Amino acid sequence: MIYKQKFYYLCKTPLSAKGPKDVEIVDRADDSNQFPELFKKFEDLRSHAFNEDNLYSIVRADNIYELVRTGTEKDAKEEAFEKAEPEIITNLQHRVMQKNDDNAKAILKEVHEIEI
Repeated sequence: MIYKQKFYYLCKTPLSAKGPKDVEIVDRADDSNQFPELFKKFEDLRSHAFNEDNLYSIVRADNIYELVRTGTEKDAKEEAFEKAEPEIITNLQHRVMQKNDDNAKAILKEVHEIEI
């Protein structure tokens, strides 16, 4: 068995992301001792997307933030994008239906090949 060190990555995926290359690594924790500080940063970055009942709402998010634990930045970006893609689509669809957002409609069509 080959041991591979894993890190905690805080990743930011914009709603316009086309793939893992568009994911930004915001910060990294090298071990469990650094994780609480990283988690606090994660919570702060997502705080704008909480509703009045203090529940996270994907449709309120401006960017998708994910915490992933893996060995490399490349793997972190891939995993973060994979997790974020369904949430991005939901967010964009909501923007189109509720606000008739032409930019969201264009991203859905061009990036995700979804017509609304």
